[in-house]
Amino acid sequence: MDTTDIAIIGQGPAGLSAAIYTARAGIKTTVLGCDPKVAGNYDIDNYFGFPDSITGKELIELGCSHAAKFGADLRCEKVLGIYHNDQGGFDIKTDKKKVSSKAIILATGVSRVRPGIKNISEYEGRGISYCVSCDGFFFKGKKVFVLGEGIFAANQALELKNYTSDVKICTQGKKEKITESYAELLKNEHIEILSQKVVELKGDNFLQQAVLSDGNVMDVDGIFIAMGEASSTDFAYALGITTRGVFIEADYDQKTNIPGVFAAGDCVGRFLQISVAVGEGAIAAHSAIAYLKEKKAAENQG
Repeated sequence: MDTTDIAIIGQGPAGLSAAIYTARAGIKTTVLGCDPKVAGNYDIDNYFGFPDSITGKELIELGCSHAAKFGADLRCEKVLGIYHNDQGGFDIKTDKKKVSSKAIILATGVSRVRPGIKNISEYEGRGISYCVSCDGFFFKGKKVFVLGEGIFAANQALELKNYTSDVKICTQGKKEKITESYAELLKNEHIEILSQKVVELKGDNFLQQAVLSDGNVMDVDGIFIAMGEASSTDFAYALGITTRGVFIEADYDQKTNIPGVFAAGDCVGRFLQISVAVGEGAIAAHSAIAYLKEKKAAENQG
């Protein structure tokens, strides 16, 4: 397992801004994430210092170069899960390896892909879950689905095998995007992949059945939502971070309610602009640097 002082999740404006500050301060910095949505070939004409505009792609490339200049380790890796570890830090699982970090800055933007089930809200907390590490225990020996088409869903399904043998993946009608290595793991664990879409849920008080788009009705006790890629709210559920809808609650020092976890950019849901994300990234870095210094001083005294 790789180790780092601070792991920044997200390679957008907030994450790169934070990385510039932490790396420049001499803190071992690892940035996990691939090209963000902002990295497109479109003009940005309201960002400070670029009166003739700059493309999103160019801005992100400059940000990456700037962070790398100070020694930040930038990796195009998809984060599948973040967990508390026994050392008071955090273990991060990506699509390629595991990383242990003393602190985290979440800068993932915001994207909650809804599964398109018409009565899903009726069963949230009564069979519908968004966090295997939070709720998997409650489905020991029961029938569960994971809704999702990619490696995030595959990872969640594999984690559920720790609690029950009856696990299926439903891609919600989307094209499967599971890598060969994960497909082999699913096969070895006898996890079936269904291409149909769950369109309706049934059950008295708690989930009991799922109606599929082909008309079939299947018995199911729990459904875990893992559409697209893991988002800030997925990490928040797993770590116990307070949220406000799809946004993470952070104070004006970008601190969350969990010591050592900070958040910046669109994932905190303020003014969703690049300039704001850059500023919040700098504040999050400042707070994280102070946290790590205090943690090191306490360890030395101990």
